[in-house]
Amino acid sequence: MSGIQTYIPTALEVTDRAVEKVQSLKTEEENDDLKLRVYVTGGGCSGFQYGFSFEDTMAEDDTLVSRDGVTVLVDSLSFQYLAGSTVDYEVGLMGSRFLITNPNASTTCGCGASFSI
Repeated sequence: MSGIQTYIPTALEVTDRAVEKVQSLKTEEENDDLKLRVYVTGGGCSGFQYGFSFEDTMAEDDTLVSRDGVTVLVDSLSFQYLAGSTVDYEVGLMGSRFLITNPNASTTCGCGASFSI
């Protein structure tokens, strides 16, 4: 029998593809301080929508998720909606984009850019 193990959930999971894309953008921009910001705003067809931006600074109340030299930032307001989500990057027929898989969302729109709780 093994000892007690503690599960510590992460604020946000970041996939290999998302890490690779941010790393390539950091190289392309020649900016090692570049960070991916993931946030939630009101709007979209389901009530809330996801947003992404690149920044080289962070706010005092940001949650940082670091993986393989990449930092993802989430502001304190968005964190409650994104906790436990996965950030991925996809390339498809409709173009390339970052996307969120959010276990907190009760519904999402067809394109995956908006959700409701």
